[in-house]
Amino acid sequence: MSFSRVYSAQPHMLRGSIVTIEIDVTPKSLYAFSVVGLPDKAVDEARDRVSSALKNSSFTSPKTQNQKVVVSLAPADLKKEGSYFDLGIAIGYLLSIEEISFSPSGKLFLGELALNGEILPLKGILPIIEEAKRRGFTEVFLPTTNAKEAALIEGITIYGVKTLSDLVLHINEKPEKGIERVIIAQELHEIPIINEIKSILDLSDIHGQETAKRALIIAIAGGHNIALYGPPGTGKTMLARAARELLPELDIDSKLEATGIHSIAGILGEQIVIGSAPFRSPHHTASHVAIIGGGTIPKPGEVTLAHHGILFMDEFPEFEKRVIESLRQPLEEGTVSISRAKGSALFPARFILIAAMNPCPCGYKTSKVKKCICSAHDLARYERKLSGPIMDRIDLWVPVGEISYEALGDHKGGGNENREAQEKIKKARELQRKRFSAIGKFGFKNSMMTNRDMTAVCPLSKEVRDILNMSAEKLGLSTRAYHRMIKVARTIADLDNKENIEATHILEALQYRPKGIGSQ
Repeated sequence: MSFSRVYSAQPHMLRGSIVTIEIDVTPKSLYAFSVVGLPDKAVDEARDRVSSALKNSSFTSPKTQNQKVVVSLAPADLKKEGSYFDLGIAIGYLLSIEEISFSPSGKLFLGELALNGEILPLKGILPIIEEAKRRGFTEVFLPTTNAKEAALIEGITIYGVKTLSDLVLHINEKPEKGIERVIIAQELHEIPIINEIKSILDLSDIHGQETAKRALIIAIAGGHNIALYGPPGTGKTMLARAARELLPELDIDSKLEATGIHSIAGILGEQIVIGSAPFRSPHHTASHVAIIGGGTIPKPGEVTLAHHGILFMDEFPEFEKRVIESLRQPLEEGTVSISRAKGSALFPARFILIAAMNPCPCGYKTSKVKKCICSAHDLARYERKLSGPIMDRIDLWVPVGEISYEALGDHKGGGNENREAQEKIKKARELQRKRFSAIGKFGFKNSMMTNRDMTAVCPLSKEVRDILNMSAEKLGLSTRAYHRMIKVARTIADLDNKENIEATHILEALQYRPKGIGSQ
């Protein structure tokens, strides 16, 4: 036998792609080892890693034989990247030269080989295992380090392997000894979850700013975007940091989706699964690709890493205008579409945007303590950074003013406002879950309602509709801003445990529109 076929995979976009490895060995020929099928540099270098790993594991190395070895990675039109195929190539070669014997059907091999035969960890394992299960594979052999992450997917057997020798002894038809299957609970709730270390910050630690705290609770309860603006040092960043403590725990499907995204990005770290909602806080110098995603082969950016969580953008107007404007699609649709010459992708990006900003370049336009030194030109340029469409997509605009020194001295702190806020948010989200489940919209929040949904679940009385129409006309609201006010009012009603939107809810929602700025 001089031909073999085994299976491996690689992550592609946010999913896994199964790759068939075919190996043909022509004996009694000048030595040659070629890899075909659009391999990148890392894949092409697998020739040397595999040869050394086989030699140092006491197997026959291709370099010691007069033979031609051709490795084909199919599908041929898919760009192959990384070191995912090392283990499959090594096993396929041994099968081709009949040094081992086994049936490769239903088996998937993943892992980078060290020169001594050890199997090194990879990133993006979770989406690969999901795809393997969909494609009918029953066994996956991968690095021990990745085994617990892979075992999050039920219905497929995971083997964590330390070395190439161990794997061969396990799969060979007549092994001298085998390796034990890694014993891992298949149910997500039985797997230990390492939550991200959070700062212990309670809303009661923030002096004053009761209006901002209330708006923050509304934003988290309904999944609304919020902007905090005011002079430096008034607590905008602290409020945003406190918001992460208010986010409800993710459900199982959301945990798996968030874990898969972070695994693809290679930032899962020691976590087995993302246990809490993501909180991303990119610097304002971050590039367009870093925020939105992209690259030659599209990769997820910060908006996707924040999926199911919070994207905090401090110094919001200081981000590149291109970055700010590119937020239109994810803020409106919860997805981001990226197209490149070598591929296109639609990444999920359903997050809560918390934008913090100063009222002017120097920061003291609304200050009662310091005088603003900005010129009229500086102010006009600063205001132009936020377009009408972007302002429309932010539901709540909240001023965060300065606190008097007397109030700072009287503040006792030490309370537990977070617990009270979390209870309110939990009850409001449960009301939303029941409401949207009744119309077949599972997992929806108020901010995700369409116009048709609002007609079905947000009936307005004549009094409420008149107040809303009069206010919208006075403020010059766009149709989008008009509908977003209804969504915010619906969340306020949920927090008050009211079945219908009342006039007080509309009036409170009106308070959170940008003052003196008509939505365009």
